Amino acid sequence: MTDSKASYHTCTLTAKRKGTAIMSGTRALLGEIELKVRWGDMDALGHVNNAVYFTYFEQIRVAWLERLSMTIGVSAHSGPVIVTACCAFHRPIIYPARLLVRMFGANVGRSSFETFYEIHDAQRPDTQHASGSAKVVWVNHREGRSIPLPAELRQLLPGPTR
Repeated sequence: MTDSKASYHTCTLTAKRKGTAIMSGTRALLGEIELKVRWGDMDALGHVNNAVYFTYFEQIRVAWLERLSMTIGVSAHSGPVIVTACCAFHRPIIYPARLLVRMFGANVGRSSFETFYEIHDAQRPDTQHASGSAKVVWVNHREGRSIPLPAELRQLLPGPTR
């Protein structure tokens, strides 16, 4: 199985199992944030547009990296690149709403790790709107190649290659 087929297969399996991301190791809670749904997040069907869920995943991922004082963005020599991403939509989100978004880390490798996400109703945490995942690869931006994960990041992630 090629890497792209393996990644697609993981996303497909994740989407089939409501609320539980499938992974080969244990996962660790890396952070959670509360977000307010904006009117502009809605689409013509009256619920949050599917693409916006990935923005919610991005918001917690960036907040987590900033909390770690990791330099990200155009000025950084190296940083995270998302190589696969998927989302399973369980319940529509309708404005107005407050969301609780959680991010977990797992399956750490030399230069990559997987992130898993849950989007819940902040007022009713048992109500899950979506679950998702993304594979993050640490890249040297100038060379366009993967590099080992920074030690301070690796220490926070579960896995045998810690």
